[in-house]
Amino acid sequence: MAIRGRPRGFNRDAALARAMEVFWAKGYEATQLADLVSAMGINPPSFYAAFGSKEKLFREAVDIYLTTVGSGTMKMLMETANAPEAIRAMLTASVGIALSNPGTGGCMVALGLVNCQLQNAELRAHMEALRQATVALIKRRLEHGVAAGDLPGAIDVDGLAMYFAMVIQGLSLQAQDGATRDDLLRIVSTAMAALEHARSV
Repeated sequence: MAIRGRPRGFNRDAALARAMEVFWAKGYEATQLADLVSAMGINPPSFYAAFGSKEKLFREAVDIYLTTVGSGTMKMLMETANAPEAIRAMLTASVGIALSNPGTGGCMVALGLVNCQLQNAELRAHMEALRQATVALIKRRLEHGVAAGDLPGAIDVDGLAMYFAMVIQGLSLQAQDGATRDDLLRIVSTAMAALEHARSV
């Protein structure tokens, strides 16, 4: 039986993709219900029937982001054979994502919800956990590089993992402030120089 208020021909996946773009552009707290229903082409009853709440929709939107637009960084990290080159590939992919959607300027996970109102603390914790998962993946890749001989055994994998995660977040912030691709690639080069220094210590 059709849900009351849902328009004929409603495509949930397409509506979710449009909602992701709105959240990506504006962030969670700045996005209003009116923004979402307008972008998704549905009315408020349809919205609540299909997605439950703004928070539930945001969680779904983040999941879609991580499996589509935002998947490139970790894909490059895990699929590039040499550890230093994997880090470079990850950071370069991050530059592409940071600049990929005009008006967004950055990674949805990094910037979608940082400082927030008290009632959104649980959602903020969810986003923090996703960012910590990125640190853990980078650390695991560095550890694999040590085991493979790409990196020296004494290298600080914990510190470097946090550092490169910070660079990814910084790229997003710089893109939001108007940095060009060349600007961001210079940051990548500086980060790689830091890795080379860590390898030689």
